[in-house]
Amino acid sequence: MKELFKTSKGKYVAPAPIENLINVHPMVEISLVGGLGYEAAFAIVVLAEDLRPRQNDPALRAEVTQAMQSLLAQVNAQVADYEHLKFIVVAAHPWQIENGMLTPTMKIKRSNIETSIAARLDGWYASGEKVLWA
Repeated sequence: MKELFKTSKGKYVAPAPIENLINVHPMVEISLVGGLGYEAAFAIVVLAEDLRPRQNDPALRAEVTQAMQSLLAQVNAQVADYEHLKFIVVAAHPWQIENGMLTPTMKIKRSNIETSIAARLDGWYASGEKVLWA
């Protein structure tokens, strides 16, 4: 209940069920769904551990971008209209206990992650892109 957030359209979104749909993808290690005060929700994902060392390789980026576009469509087909994701962002760095993004029990620290990307959100929403790289 405490994780619910309200979009600018006045609808409440529960991020955990949407994150569960995203987290089953083999390229995704973990995700966060946010969008408090925005017209639509978004997701940020950390790539699977085996992909992260190569995430700056253009060929891998193209493959991941295409896979995330498909994932976005799949997720949006399974959730209510007001829960549709506007875009997916691929995180530049993994979330760890050491960088303050995970708790000692490996749960995501939503507020820390959201604070770390807050300055870029308006630009991401304005871009119109479906998959972005942080």
